[in-house]
Amino acid sequence: MKTITEESGVYKILFTVEEQEYTFYNSKDGKLLFTSGGPMPEEATEEQGVVDTTDIPKKDKSQALLFVMSYCPYGNQAEAAMIPVVNILKDKADVQLHYVIYSNYQGGGPTYCLDKDSKYCSMHGIQELNQDVRELCVQKYQQNKLWAFVGAMNNGCTAQNADSCWEAIAKTVGIDTAEIKTCQKNEATALLEQELQLGKKYGISGSPQLVINDKEYSGARSASDYKTAICAGFNSAPSECSQAVQGGEATAPTGECQ
Repeated sequence: MKTITEESGVYKILFTVEEQEYTFYNSKDGKLLFTSGGPMPEEATEEQGVVDTTDIPKKDKSQALLFVMSYCPYGNQAEAAMIPVVNILKDKADVQLHYVIYSNYQGGGPTYCLDKDSKYCSMHGIQELNQDVRELCVQKYQQNKLWAFVGAMNNGCTAQNADSCWEAIAKTVGIDTAEIKTCQKNEATALLEQELQLGKKYGISGSPQLVINDKEYSGARSASDYKTAICAGFNSAPSECSQAVQGGEATAPTGECQ
């Protein structure tokens, strides 16, 4: 006895010979014949290079919050992966940079903290914290320059010289540095308080961490994976989501600063 059915794009052939049942699978072009098959795992692991997007909530405009320290090397690698994604999606998605702020880091004090109460501190020192503030100011007032500024700062300055280095770098990407200086002078505490509260809201403990539509993302850190995950957060993905990210397969290490 023989029955043939179609299953998952191939022919499933069932033979019964002397009351013994045998199953074969045949590709539709007749070129491949195999004797066993089974469903793919519902969740592929990160090591397999597949992003599980099934639990990402949907919004009309997908939102991604990337939490970093401005001079955490893992955070900088995550930023480098995100930059080409932002360049593709532009204003179709809401991609924001945010910062990991500690209170009383290493006992507090001016080496790590902005304020006398040591409420606003950063792991790699006060110049990193100052750079966090400058990047927040650029994001607030000159948002279209943010990612170019971040990339240039990561390549051109360090946590040891950011305070003296940033202005020349900012001018190369067209930033109005006077506006950023005014923001840093007048708004640093308010901006850092917002970051501190946002970190508490999402349980942020290290750099980098990515939150998409209020859900923490735990997949691989490549540009392609970031784009796939952010695009999965749309109710209706824009056409830009079909664009490939040039060089997007390189995956950053999985470590973090915490």
